[in-house]
Amino acid sequence: MASRDQVNSAIHWFRRDLRLEDNRALAAALKSGLRVQPIFIFDENILSRLERDDRRITFICEQLTRLNQQLQKHGGSLRILQGRPVDVFRHLVTEMDIAAVYCNEDYEPYARQRDAQVAELCQQAGIGFFAVKDHVIFSPAEILKDDGSPYQVFTPYSRRWLANFELLPPTVADELRRGQFVAADVAGDTTPESLGFVRYGGAYPPADFPLSVIEHYDTTRDWPALTGTSRLGVHLRFGTVSIRKLALAAYELNRKYLGELIWREFYQMILWHFPHTVEKPFKAIYKNMVYPKTETDFQKWCRAETGYPLVDAGVRELIETGFMHNRVRMVAASFLTKHLLCDWRWGERFFARHLYDFELASNVGGWQWCAGVGADAAPYFRIFNPAEQQKKFDPKGEYVARWSGNDVNFFGTPVLEPMIDHRFARERCLKFFSAVRQ
Repeated sequence: MASRDQVNSAIHWFRRDLRLEDNRALAAALKSGLRVQPIFIFDENILSRLERDDRRITFICEQLTRLNQQLQKHGGSLRILQGRPVDVFRHLVTEMDIAAVYCNEDYEPYARQRDAQVAELCQQAGIGFFAVKDHVIFSPAEILKDDGSPYQVFTPYSRRWLANFELLPPTVADELRRGQFVAADVAGDTTPESLGFVRYGGAYPPADFPLSVIEHYDTTRDWPALTGTSRLGVHLRFGTVSIRKLALAAYELNRKYLGELIWREFYQMILWHFPHTVEKPFKAIYKNMVYPKTETDFQKWCRAETGYPLVDAGVRELIETGFMHNRVRMVAASFLTKHLLCDWRWGERFFARHLYDFELASNVGGWQWCAGVGADAAPYFRIFNPAEQQKKFDPKGEYVARWSGNDVNFFGTPVLEPMIDHRFARERCLKFFSAVRQ
C-alpha cells in the first residue's frame, strides 16, 4: 500500500541532471503542487555494455550520495532503482499513486527510444509524462535555417545560436523549498561494488567553475602542460553543473570558451537530426569507404607505441586518468585516422571506453571531424604533423615528460622510433581519400 507521501505524487527521474539547483524538470515537478519523489535508475541496458572498471560508475555513485544528502536537508530522499527503465516504471505504477513523471530531455538515440517506451507506459496508465529541456541552451529543433532544415556547418549555426542567446538570455530556475519532497523508506546511497563494478580510486575535477581558467581560455586552451581548460566535461555530461549558469559566465568572461559550449550543442543537434552518424559518416560520399585492414597498427596506437611522443603521451594520460587534453585528442585522432588509415569508429569506441567525460554526440562528432568524414569536418587534406604539434604546443616537452618519462614509455620499454614517416603517411592519406572521392 502506498504511504501518505506517495499518494497522488509526482516522480522526478534523474538521468543526466544530477543536481538540485537550476534543474528544469525538477523545478517543473515542484511547481505542480504535488509531493515529489526523486528517483534514479541504474539502467541495465547501459550497465551490461560497460567494463567492470568503468570510471563513470564511481562518479555517478558519488554524485547520487551527494544528491541524497542534499535532498535530506529539504525533507526528502533519493530512491535508487536498478533494471530496465520501462520495467522499473511498470512496477512503480503498481506500487505508487503517481500523477505525473518529470524528466529532462536526452537527445541520444537510445535515450529517445527509452523515453518513448516509458511515455507510452505512462499514457496507458493515465499518468502525465513531461520531458523538459535542460542540459542544453537550445534544443536541436530550436536553431534551424530559415527553411526549417538543420545546419550542417558550424559557423552559421553558431552565429544564429549566439544571436538567439543575446536576444533571450537563459534564466535560472527558482531555489528549492523545504517540504515538497517525498522521504522514501529506501536507502538513497549505493556503491560501485554493489553494482558489480570496481571502484575508481582517482579524483574527479571539481564542479566549481574555474573562472580564472575560463577568463584566459583563449590563450591557454591549446597547451596540454598547463591547467588551461576547465575540465568540466564530466559535469556537463552528467549535469552536475548548470549549463545556463556556465554559458552566462562564459558570455561575460570569454567568447572562445562560449564557442566550445556552442560546439557541444552543434553536435547534439547533428546527432538528433542525423542519428545514423553514430555508426556511419555524416558525409554521404564516404558511406561506402573501406579502410585498410590495419588492426595491428590500431593496437600499437592503443598501447601508446606509435613512436610519436605527443600521441603516445595522450593515450597514456587517457588510460591512466580517464582524461585527455583536447588538443592532444585532435592530434591522436588525426594520427589514427589519417596517418594509420584506421577506421574512426575504432578510435571513437576506445575513447568511449576510457573517457570519464564521454558524451556520445561530442565523441562521434569530434572523431568524424578529425577523420574528415563528418559535419563541418576538417577536410581530408588537413593532416596534423604530430612532431610539429608537439614543438608548437609542448615546446619544453613538459606534457610529454609527465606521461612518458625521459627514457622509457608507459609500459617500461625503450622509446620507439616513429612507426610511420609523416611525409609518407601524408601522401598515402591524400591518395586514399582522393581515390574514395572519385
